[in-house]
This record gives sequence, structure tokens and C-alpha cells, in this order.
Amino acid sequence: MGDVYVVGVSMTPFGRFFDKSVKQLTHEAVSAALNDATLDKESVGAAYFANTTQGLLEGQHLVPGEMALRDMGFEGIPMMNVENACASASSAFHSAYLAVKAEMAEVALAVGADKMYDADKAKSFKIFDGALDVHKVGDTFAGLEALGEGVEPPEGTNIPNGQRSPFMDVYANFAKFHMKNFGSTQRQFAAVAAKNHQHSTLNPLSQYRDAYSVDDVLDARLISWPLTLPMCSPISDGAAAAILCSEAYLDRLDETVRARAIRIGACEIGTGITRSAEEVEKHITHLTANRAYERAGIGPKDISVAEVHDATAFGEVTQTENLGFCDFGQGAWLAEQGETALGGRIPINPSGGLESKGHPIGATGLGQIYELATHLRGEAGERQVPDARFAIAENGGGIYGIEESVCCITILARGQ
Repeated sequence: MGDVYVVGVSMTPFGRFFDKSVKQLTHEAVSAALNDATLDKESVGAAYFANTTQGLLEGQHLVPGEMALRDMGFEGIPMMNVENACASASSAFHSAYLAVKAEMAEVALAVGADKMYDADKAKSFKIFDGALDVHKVGDTFAGLEALGEGVEPPEGTNIPNGQRSPFMDVYANFAKFHMKNFGSTQRQFAAVAAKNHQHSTLNPLSQYRDAYSVDDVLDARLISWPLTLPMCSPISDGAAAAILCSEAYLDRLDETVRARAIRIGACEIGTGITRSAEEVEKHITHLTANRAYERAGIGPKDISVAEVHDATAFGEVTQTENLGFCDFGQGAWLAEQGETALGGRIPINPSGGLESKGHPIGATGLGQIYELATHLRGEAGERQVPDARFAIAENGGGIYGIEESVCCITILARGQ
């Protein structure tokens, strides 16, 4: 049983596309990934399709992958639909990886596509209502609000309940907990957002490509203190795809394809364990990342570049710590020092991250894979991380208790 490789990747622009359907976005991403791998659709032995919104917004509650991929001409192969909230695309990638690793298919496709914009804005935002236990909504939010107790927003920053985003309130409480326990500041969170928006100016596929200073971020419209608008990811339309193959299959491909192949060092999925908020070392991401590092045979110091799930700027702070790039409590300080920017010690979210690249939930994880593969191939242009050798993607989904419901960690390595 040999290694598994990524031989084709693609990502559509992320943004607001009322004129494109899920099927069109899927077609665009899959065609581009096949072209990148110089393969045709007949080469694909299994397909995994990630989507989270089509049932609610279009009524396609069942078999969305079969509908999208059959229209492209994929027939007679296993197809599976994958839903894992914001970690859906990385979970599809994980499934494709397992299919190849288990020798059930020599070539597998992972694709994620979502359309989140709808003429009815309330309908769009209703998507997030199902990302936690619908039978325990009150208890869940009460527990999350308790995290932020003791950190009072400055006078004049309270926003009435009906005008706030409940999901951003979740991240705001996580941020307050960090401020209370580790002394991080709103200005440090703004430094994370400013860094990511600067990165996005170099990414032609980003939903937003405007640069912000730290003061610009702080002066922007408040969403849920301490989070302002540029610190928060938007809703998005978009798709991304990856073609995976076995080592034996790769050996039969053209030398130019082999030269650009990216080895999968590890792909781990984890769910949380019961813990107190203070037991940060037991966070779902930290435990899953440790398993991934062990499987890949490397550690945090070996990583050249990372893409993490920054649904808010604070999300990047905590994942920086969970991935072992600094001590717990130091993630905000690390960003403020410029260590996570392009040119810094460990560049994080060179794509611009979810805050500016965009966040079409069912495509996000594969968008991260696309970005990292581009760096490992040396093809990232102005945002290239020099001599990138190992890369890590962290993609979390949903809320259970005081952390994500599920987490996927993928480690990629340059070449064979």
C-alpha cells in the first residue's frame, strides 16, 4: 500500500454569483481539476461531493452529487454525498483519500460546491441554524455566553439581539474567553484581519481584495464586540476540487504530472471530547493535529505554510495555537509581531483566509487544499511562500458544546 497523491486541483473565484448554479460551479471546478491533472473523467473511479446549502435553498435535499456529476457525464462509479458543516469539503477529500489508500479506486475525485446567496437574505442566513444541536440550542448558547463572562464590551458597543449574527456571537464569546485568560486584545485580532486582507490583494480568486490597516479594521462596523466586519468571513458562492491517485497510478503518468504531484502526508478527522474551557490542550483541533503530525512523521516546526479556518480573525488565533505554532495564549501576539504574514516565520492564510477569500461552506476545505498545493508546486505568484516543503490545512465544522463539532487536518508534502 503506497502513498496517495494530489495530481489535480482547482478553485473557482469565490463571491456572489446569482447567474451560476451549483451544477455550473461544480462543472467549472471539476473540469479545471481534471485539466490540471491531464486526465479525463473516465479515469475517475470514485467521486465525493460536498454541499451544505442546496437542500435548504433549492430543495435538492437528496443526492445532489449524483445530479451535478451525472450531468457532467460521470456514470457507473461510486458517488457519495458528504455533509460535515464547514468541514464538508475537507471531509470529502478525506473520503477520497481513504478510497485510494484502501485500493478501492486508483483515482478519486473530491469536489465541494455551495451557493449561499439568495434573494431572500433571511433564507441564506438560516443555513447556520442547523450547525449545532437543534434540540439544545438554548443550552448551547448559554454555555458559550458563559465563556465571555467577566469581559464587558466598552460603553456604546452593545448591539440589540435582533441585529446581531448568532454565529458571530459564538466567536465573540470565544474571543472574550481568550482576552480574559491570556490577555489578548481587540487590536491584536484586528492585526490578524489586516494581515489576511493584505494577503487577499495578491489572490485573484478572493471574494474581497481590499487592503485594510489595523486602524481601518478597528474603525469598521461592529458585528459582535470585539469583532468588526473585516474580522468576519462573508457568505459566498463557489466551488473547488481535487483529483487524488495512488502511487502506482502516478508512476504510469507523464513526467510533467509526476513533477507537480503533491503527496498526502496525513489526513485526519476528529471529534471532540468532554472537557472544560480551561483545558485548551484537549481542544479538538490540537488532538487531531497531533495525530496528523505523528502520521506524517513531522512536527509544527517543519511546516512551511498553513491555511486555517478563520471564520473570524479570532478563529485564526486559536487555530495557530492548536496547530503548535506557538504556546497557548500566544496566537494573537504572534500575528501582531508579523510572524504569520507572508515573509514571516510561519505564513498563515496566504490566500487571504475565509475573512477575505470567502467561505462557501461546502467548498471551503478544498479551497484550502488548492491554495496549499499551489504553494508546494511553486506556482503561487506574488504570494508564493519560498521553498515551501510541508503545508497544513485545518478545517472545522459546526459547534458542539464549547468547540467545533468536527475537525479535519491535512498535511501535504512537496513531490514524491
